Amino acid sequence: MAEIRPLQALRYRDKAGDIASLTCPPYDIIPPAQREELLSRSPYNVVRLELPQGDDPYGEAGRTLSQWLEEGILAPDMDPGLYIYEEEFLTQVDRGEKKKLRGLVCRVRLEDFSNGVVLPHEETLSKAKEDRFQLMQATHCNFSQIYSLYQDPQHVTAGRLENLCAATPPRYEFSDGLVTHRLWIVNDPVAIAALQEDFAGRKLYIADGHHRYETALRYRDHCQAENRYEPGAGYVMMMLADMEDPGLVVFPTHRLVRGLETFDEEELLAACGEDFTLEPCGDRQESQEKLLSLYEQGRHAFAFWAGKGWTVLTLKDPAVMDRLLPEKSQAYRRLDVSVLHSLVLEKFLRIDRENMANQKNLTYTRDAAEAEDSVRRGESQCCFLLNPTRVEEIGQVAAAGEKMPQKSTYFYPKLITGLVMNPLWIK
Repeated sequence: MAEIRPLQALRYRDKAGDIASLTCPPYDIIPPAQREELLSRSPYNVVRLELPQGDDPYGEAGRTLSQWLEEGILAPDMDPGLYIYEEEFLTQVDRGEKKKLRGLVCRVRLEDFSNGVVLPHEETLSKAKEDRFQLMQATHCNFSQIYSLYQDPQHVTAGRLENLCAATPPRYEFSDGLVTHRLWIVNDPVAIAALQEDFAGRKLYIADGHHRYETALRYRDHCQAENRYEPGAGYVMMMLADMEDPGLVVFPTHRLVRGLETFDEEELLAACGEDFTLEPCGDRQESQEKLLSLYEQGRHAFAFWAGKGWTVLTLKDPAVMDRLLPEKSQAYRRLDVSVLHSLVLEKFLRIDRENMANQKNLTYTRDAAEAEDSVRRGESQCCFLLNPTRVEEIGQVAAAGEKMPQKSTYFYPKLITGLVMNPLWIK
């Protein structure tokens, strides 16, 4: 089962400046303007390593890392340790619902998916994996941690983390305006051994970071094929969170359809009437309220808009998915995203899985207002708003050895990059 290890993490030293000015969001959600804003805070912001640019971006990242190590901007911790990471945030500012998510940052032994120890839940895109592989080759380092979940019905590990956090103040504590980030360092060998024992019988479910995990597998195999010894290449940095942590929040990822040669709104809705009940709504807000109500009832539904009027489509009989996808598990067949993709996008709009993977006629957004605006501006022909995937559904699909379609989940908040980094050249 899962093997976790402490690491001598690279961390920023005092001469680099305030830690709040040195961190960044995950590389794949940073637009160009935000990258420039991050660099305006500090020339040492980790975005220079995690999202390099220029004619030779990966080489530049490698040279920058070497320079920062020489100058003492970054340095490995003296002793191997585990790191407790906590995020405190509001799920909806207007409601003031405050949540905390706490996890353990560590090295995790890389396991092929076929071993059933580390389980994925989403399909991946080749372009993103090639980008991360080139960066690993140039820097020999993990700058961001993969977000994974574990099952611990008795919450033994959560109790250990609570005791460790209560014993000492956090090494870092700062807010980025939306999320307060805290980090504790655990060097006590007894505490480390106890946490390692906790995970010895567990499986890990990747929540966010599938591309980086598959890239780490490729990098490990690449080192072996070249007979090159890199002490940390058999491990990857992860943040491990309890699957029942009340701070776990999953947002939906909405679908935008564009570039179809033929598209007829009325024809599509008429065709959907075979499997769905159609309920017109006055506006986006009303459709989202209806979606939430159906979500709480356990119904499968999504909202549709193509510029004329909002419509909520609710699946009449889930058994249609059993007939359509008999080779899939029930967990997969009961996903809202599976219903949408199979019964609408593939069946009527002829957007097959290869098309989806290449994002030819299908793109994604977490922002419902952005989806609506994209249709209004004519950039998209229509949009589909979804309810969030439940955390237990993620575990069930992964346990069945299956993967959801790309962009089925959006865990919030994202883990910040730059608090700790995993140097693969250190054992």
